[in-house]
Amino acid sequence: MSTRTFISRLAVGGICTAVALSATACGAGGPATTSGSAGTNTVNVLVEAGGHAVLTGVAEQCKQNAGVDVNFVELPYDGMFNRLSSEFSSGNVSFDVAALDSVWLPSFKDAVQPIDEIFTDEAKKDIFPSLVKEANVDGHFIGLPAWTNAEIILYRKDLFEDTKNKADFQVKYGYELAAPTTWKQYQDISEFFTKDGIYGTDVKGGVETEWLAHVLQAGSPMVLDGDKVVIDNAAHKEALDFYVSLVKDAPSGAAQVDWAAAQNLFNQGKTAMTRFWAHAYRQIPADSAVAGKVGAAPMIAGSAGIGGVPGPWYLTVPKATKNTEAAKKFVQCAYDYNDKGIESNLGLASRISAFEKYQDKEGYESFGPLIETLNGEATATRPATEKWQQIVDTVLVPMLQKAVAGGDSATLLADAKKQIEDLLK
Repeated sequence: MSTRTFISRLAVGGICTAVALSATACGAGGPATTSGSAGTNTVNVLVEAGGHAVLTGVAEQCKQNAGVDVNFVELPYDGMFNRLSSEFSSGNVSFDVAALDSVWLPSFKDAVQPIDEIFTDEAKKDIFPSLVKEANVDGHFIGLPAWTNAEIILYRKDLFEDTKNKADFQVKYGYELAAPTTWKQYQDISEFFTKDGIYGTDVKGGVETEWLAHVLQAGSPMVLDGDKVVIDNAAHKEALDFYVSLVKDAPSGAAQVDWAAAQNLFNQGKTAMTRFWAHAYRQIPADSAVAGKVGAAPMIAGSAGIGGVPGPWYLTVPKATKNTEAAKKFVQCAYDYNDKGIESNLGLASRISAFEKYQDKEGYESFGPLIETLNGEATATRPATEKWQQIVDTVLVPMLQKAVAGGDSATLLADAKKQIEDLLK
């Protein structure tokens, strides 16, 4: 399961949650209309399921304050890329604004308009640096980040604050038990809590993002450095060896553990810590074994500093739309009222000030760690290549699964390099 698909399903629970702001379509078919008529104040906004929830409050404010009506065209993640490809290729689009997963920007960069006017100096200071960089393609800003996310550390406060645990840990390791700030501490704590039916952490062999965060922390670009494949360099091996080292303190079957499985393990009280997307902190069920017992901490730094892999989506305006003016008004609204996304069930935004507005409120304790992680000096978005998802699905995840199952890291990375080079030919 991809990161994006997982978050989308988490946001809506598999149910279409359309809210009519003018007239809203739901389902893979979408509306049987073309983009809004030229000069009108009605825009069709193409989103995947989770994005609809995040943008509903924005649309309500945009209608009220800018006079723009919104029709949401809602598609499942797995079908959205094909729909975008088909309509962009035909030059006849049924939408005026499209929310694009960050990994799609390289594929559709020539089909969308520059929106440089929205990226004022003030705006660029209020958007996380890695997202400002990713939104700028060939010298123009082509997408406004509507929301973003990153992995942080979630941990069991009840276990960490237990008097006996604290005393025993101090005796065994010689320092105080607390949320880890180094990876050595993370290893020690994982080892300490692996007992009595609980594991110290999880290892997610079924997804690539977490291992790639360690690559960034070790000081290397992820997989590609420009056009050069660098997956076999020392930083990638260091990151992979560390990741595999945690298997002994994680539940069995790590090769098959993905985001959903890891989240279930933590919410059921089976793991003492997890590296997980920050939005999940606020979505712990009230009847969970860990409800009210969870703390949040920033992603841990490696030699290159704190580094995470953001999960942003960008609002873009197609060149083929007949309603550019209203479309750009809506994108501007998405910046102006960005904090409305935090009030949705996904609970995310993209502006630093939006997260800061909530970070000191009860129930939003994950926002401070998320801000620190997204501002981390080693934080970086995925490589800008049209082949990225293919690389993930056919090379990175299979390689990681073999590694956590006991494969030799140097051999696996060398093989992965050759496979990626073949894909990029």
